Amino acid sequence: MNQTISLRVNGLPETHEVPANQTLLQFLRETLDLTGAKEGCNEGECGACLVLLDGRAVNACLTLAVEADGREVTTIEGLGHAGDLHPLQAAFLKHAAVQCGFCTPGMIIAALGLLRDNPDPSEEDVRWAMSGNLCRCTGYRQIIDAVQEAAAAMRGDPAPEAAP
Repeated sequence: MNQTISLRVNGLPETHEVPANQTLLQFLRETLDLTGAKEGCNEGECGACLVLLDGRAVNACLTLAVEADGREVTTIEGLGHAGDLHPLQAAFLKHAAVQCGFCTPGMIIAALGLLRDNPDPSEEDVRWAMSGNLCRCTGYRQIIDAVQEAAAAMRGDPAPEAAP
């Protein structure tokens, strides 16, 4: 059975007919060709599929597309662009918090969700917010430093000293 949904994705209105059992991840990747959110574990454990739904980070693999009806979805594609990166994207690059890149969109979305609620997070806050995101390529230290630097930039503060 199909259902018509209307939502905003990265600020743009979208109306589509979707199967009632289609996940938000499938809808974004297959219908809208927004492939930044990745299918990792498909069980909500790895964080590769994170998107913001009304400003809150959610696992798109566990969220039905019909649940997004009437709501706002932000994907990694809705953030900065080449030459005009979002502070989180710029900080991830600066701190080498990117290796293969598979987990990076989910990491950045998780961090953005954190910073919208807590613009001045402690290291413990960042670790907690990122705990649902798995990365096999890089150390988490660079990710924590990147999130804290981006938080400072978004607040207009000087960049904090990176931890050793």
